[in-house]
Amino acid sequence: MPGTELFGEEERKEVNDVMQTGILMRYNHENLRNNHWKAREFEEEVKKITGAKFAHAVSSGSAAIATALASCGIGAGDEVIVPPFTFIASIEAVLFIGAIPVFAEIDETLCLSAAGIRKSLSIRTKAVCLVHMCGGMAEMNSIIEVCEKNNLVLVEDAGQAFAASYKGKQVGLFGKAGSYSFDFFKIATAGEGGVLVTDDENVYTMASAYSDHGHSHTGANRGMEPHPVLGFNYRISELNAAVGLAQTRKVPFIIKKNRYNKNFLTQELSKIQGIGFSHLPDPSGDSATFLNIFLPDTSSAGRVVDELNKAGVGGFNYWFLNMYHFINQWDHLKEMRTVSKLTAQIVPAGVDYSKIELPKSQEVIGKLISFGIRCTWNDKEMRELSDKISSCVEKVFKTITA
Repeated sequence: MPGTELFGEEERKEVNDVMQTGILMRYNHENLRNNHWKAREFEEEVKKITGAKFAHAVSSGSAAIATALASCGIGAGDEVIVPPFTFIASIEAVLFIGAIPVFAEIDETLCLSAAGIRKSLSIRTKAVCLVHMCGGMAEMNSIIEVCEKNNLVLVEDAGQAFAASYKGKQVGLFGKAGSYSFDFFKIATAGEGGVLVTDDENVYTMASAYSDHGHSHTGANRGMEPHPVLGFNYRISELNAAVGLAQTRKVPFIIKKNRYNKNFLTQELSKIQGIGFSHLPDPSGDSATFLNIFLPDTSSAGRVVDELNKAGVGGFNYWFLNMYHFINQWDHLKEMRTVSKLTAQIVPAGVDYSKIELPKSQEVIGKLISFGIRCTWNDKEMRELSDKISSCVEKVFKTITA
């Protein structure tokens, strides 16, 4: 993945700043930290890229989406429309704040569709947790229209789409709050980390307190701070923030390289009969972290996957069989195997996730193969990769038509 490809002196410098002071906590200790505030600087870099009025760094992307939902007032008993294609943290975040996930269809954007949201509405629906998948973006105009018409809170999980945009506006800023992930596999990494963004000052204030045991962060004596709300510990450490800071500064360069490399591969693979691509509502806003190809159907996609594996081609995901990113393998959710009771298990009507039918999502994910884009590739490497992919696809189609 791009972030981890570019570790260097920049990251070491920021981490060494923290190590020299020994202040690993993001708050207080002003007299010891030599004016190093890595979490604050990390947040400022995210604001520069996104244009968000407010940004708050936390311990993970999972913590960021959970904090975003809670800070927007989503909680016990509220129904939240979610996609079946996402890292399961998006679903867990809804469950663990006491809300109830309601699954809706995605479309060829790989994200929730307006039609899917409309079909899943009920009188109890309070919010939509929209996930921008695989570096791209959802069709925002139609989704915003549905949310506004039905008075729904829109919260965006852009964990896989940092620096992606839709018609000039960064994803994560269309709703009341948004979140990004900076884990080890993202366009920029903090090792572990996440950032909540919002243009709503009240949401930001609630997020800041909620993610740190309710602390108000006023005054210089942490032990005597007011606690305006109850909260939990989702703080990011200065060490993780230091890495995230250095990495985020590299994102404009990474985006430029990603887009060149993705365009190169797209042009080469467009020549192959039977290959299509996921839909980008705004191609100019693509973060280009994934090349998402479509085969005609699930059967042919599965055969291509087998051929790719035989040929030793790596760096791709067949999400249809992935354990964490698609609902088909979420048996622990379908059977609600939980450590302790959740609201979704005790609501009067009950929730049965074992009987969900989402034919459109099954069709889309069944035919999808995603290749991670590396920003360090050269043209020779990309041509070799495209040749291998083409060979595997052509082999499958010769078999089908024989």
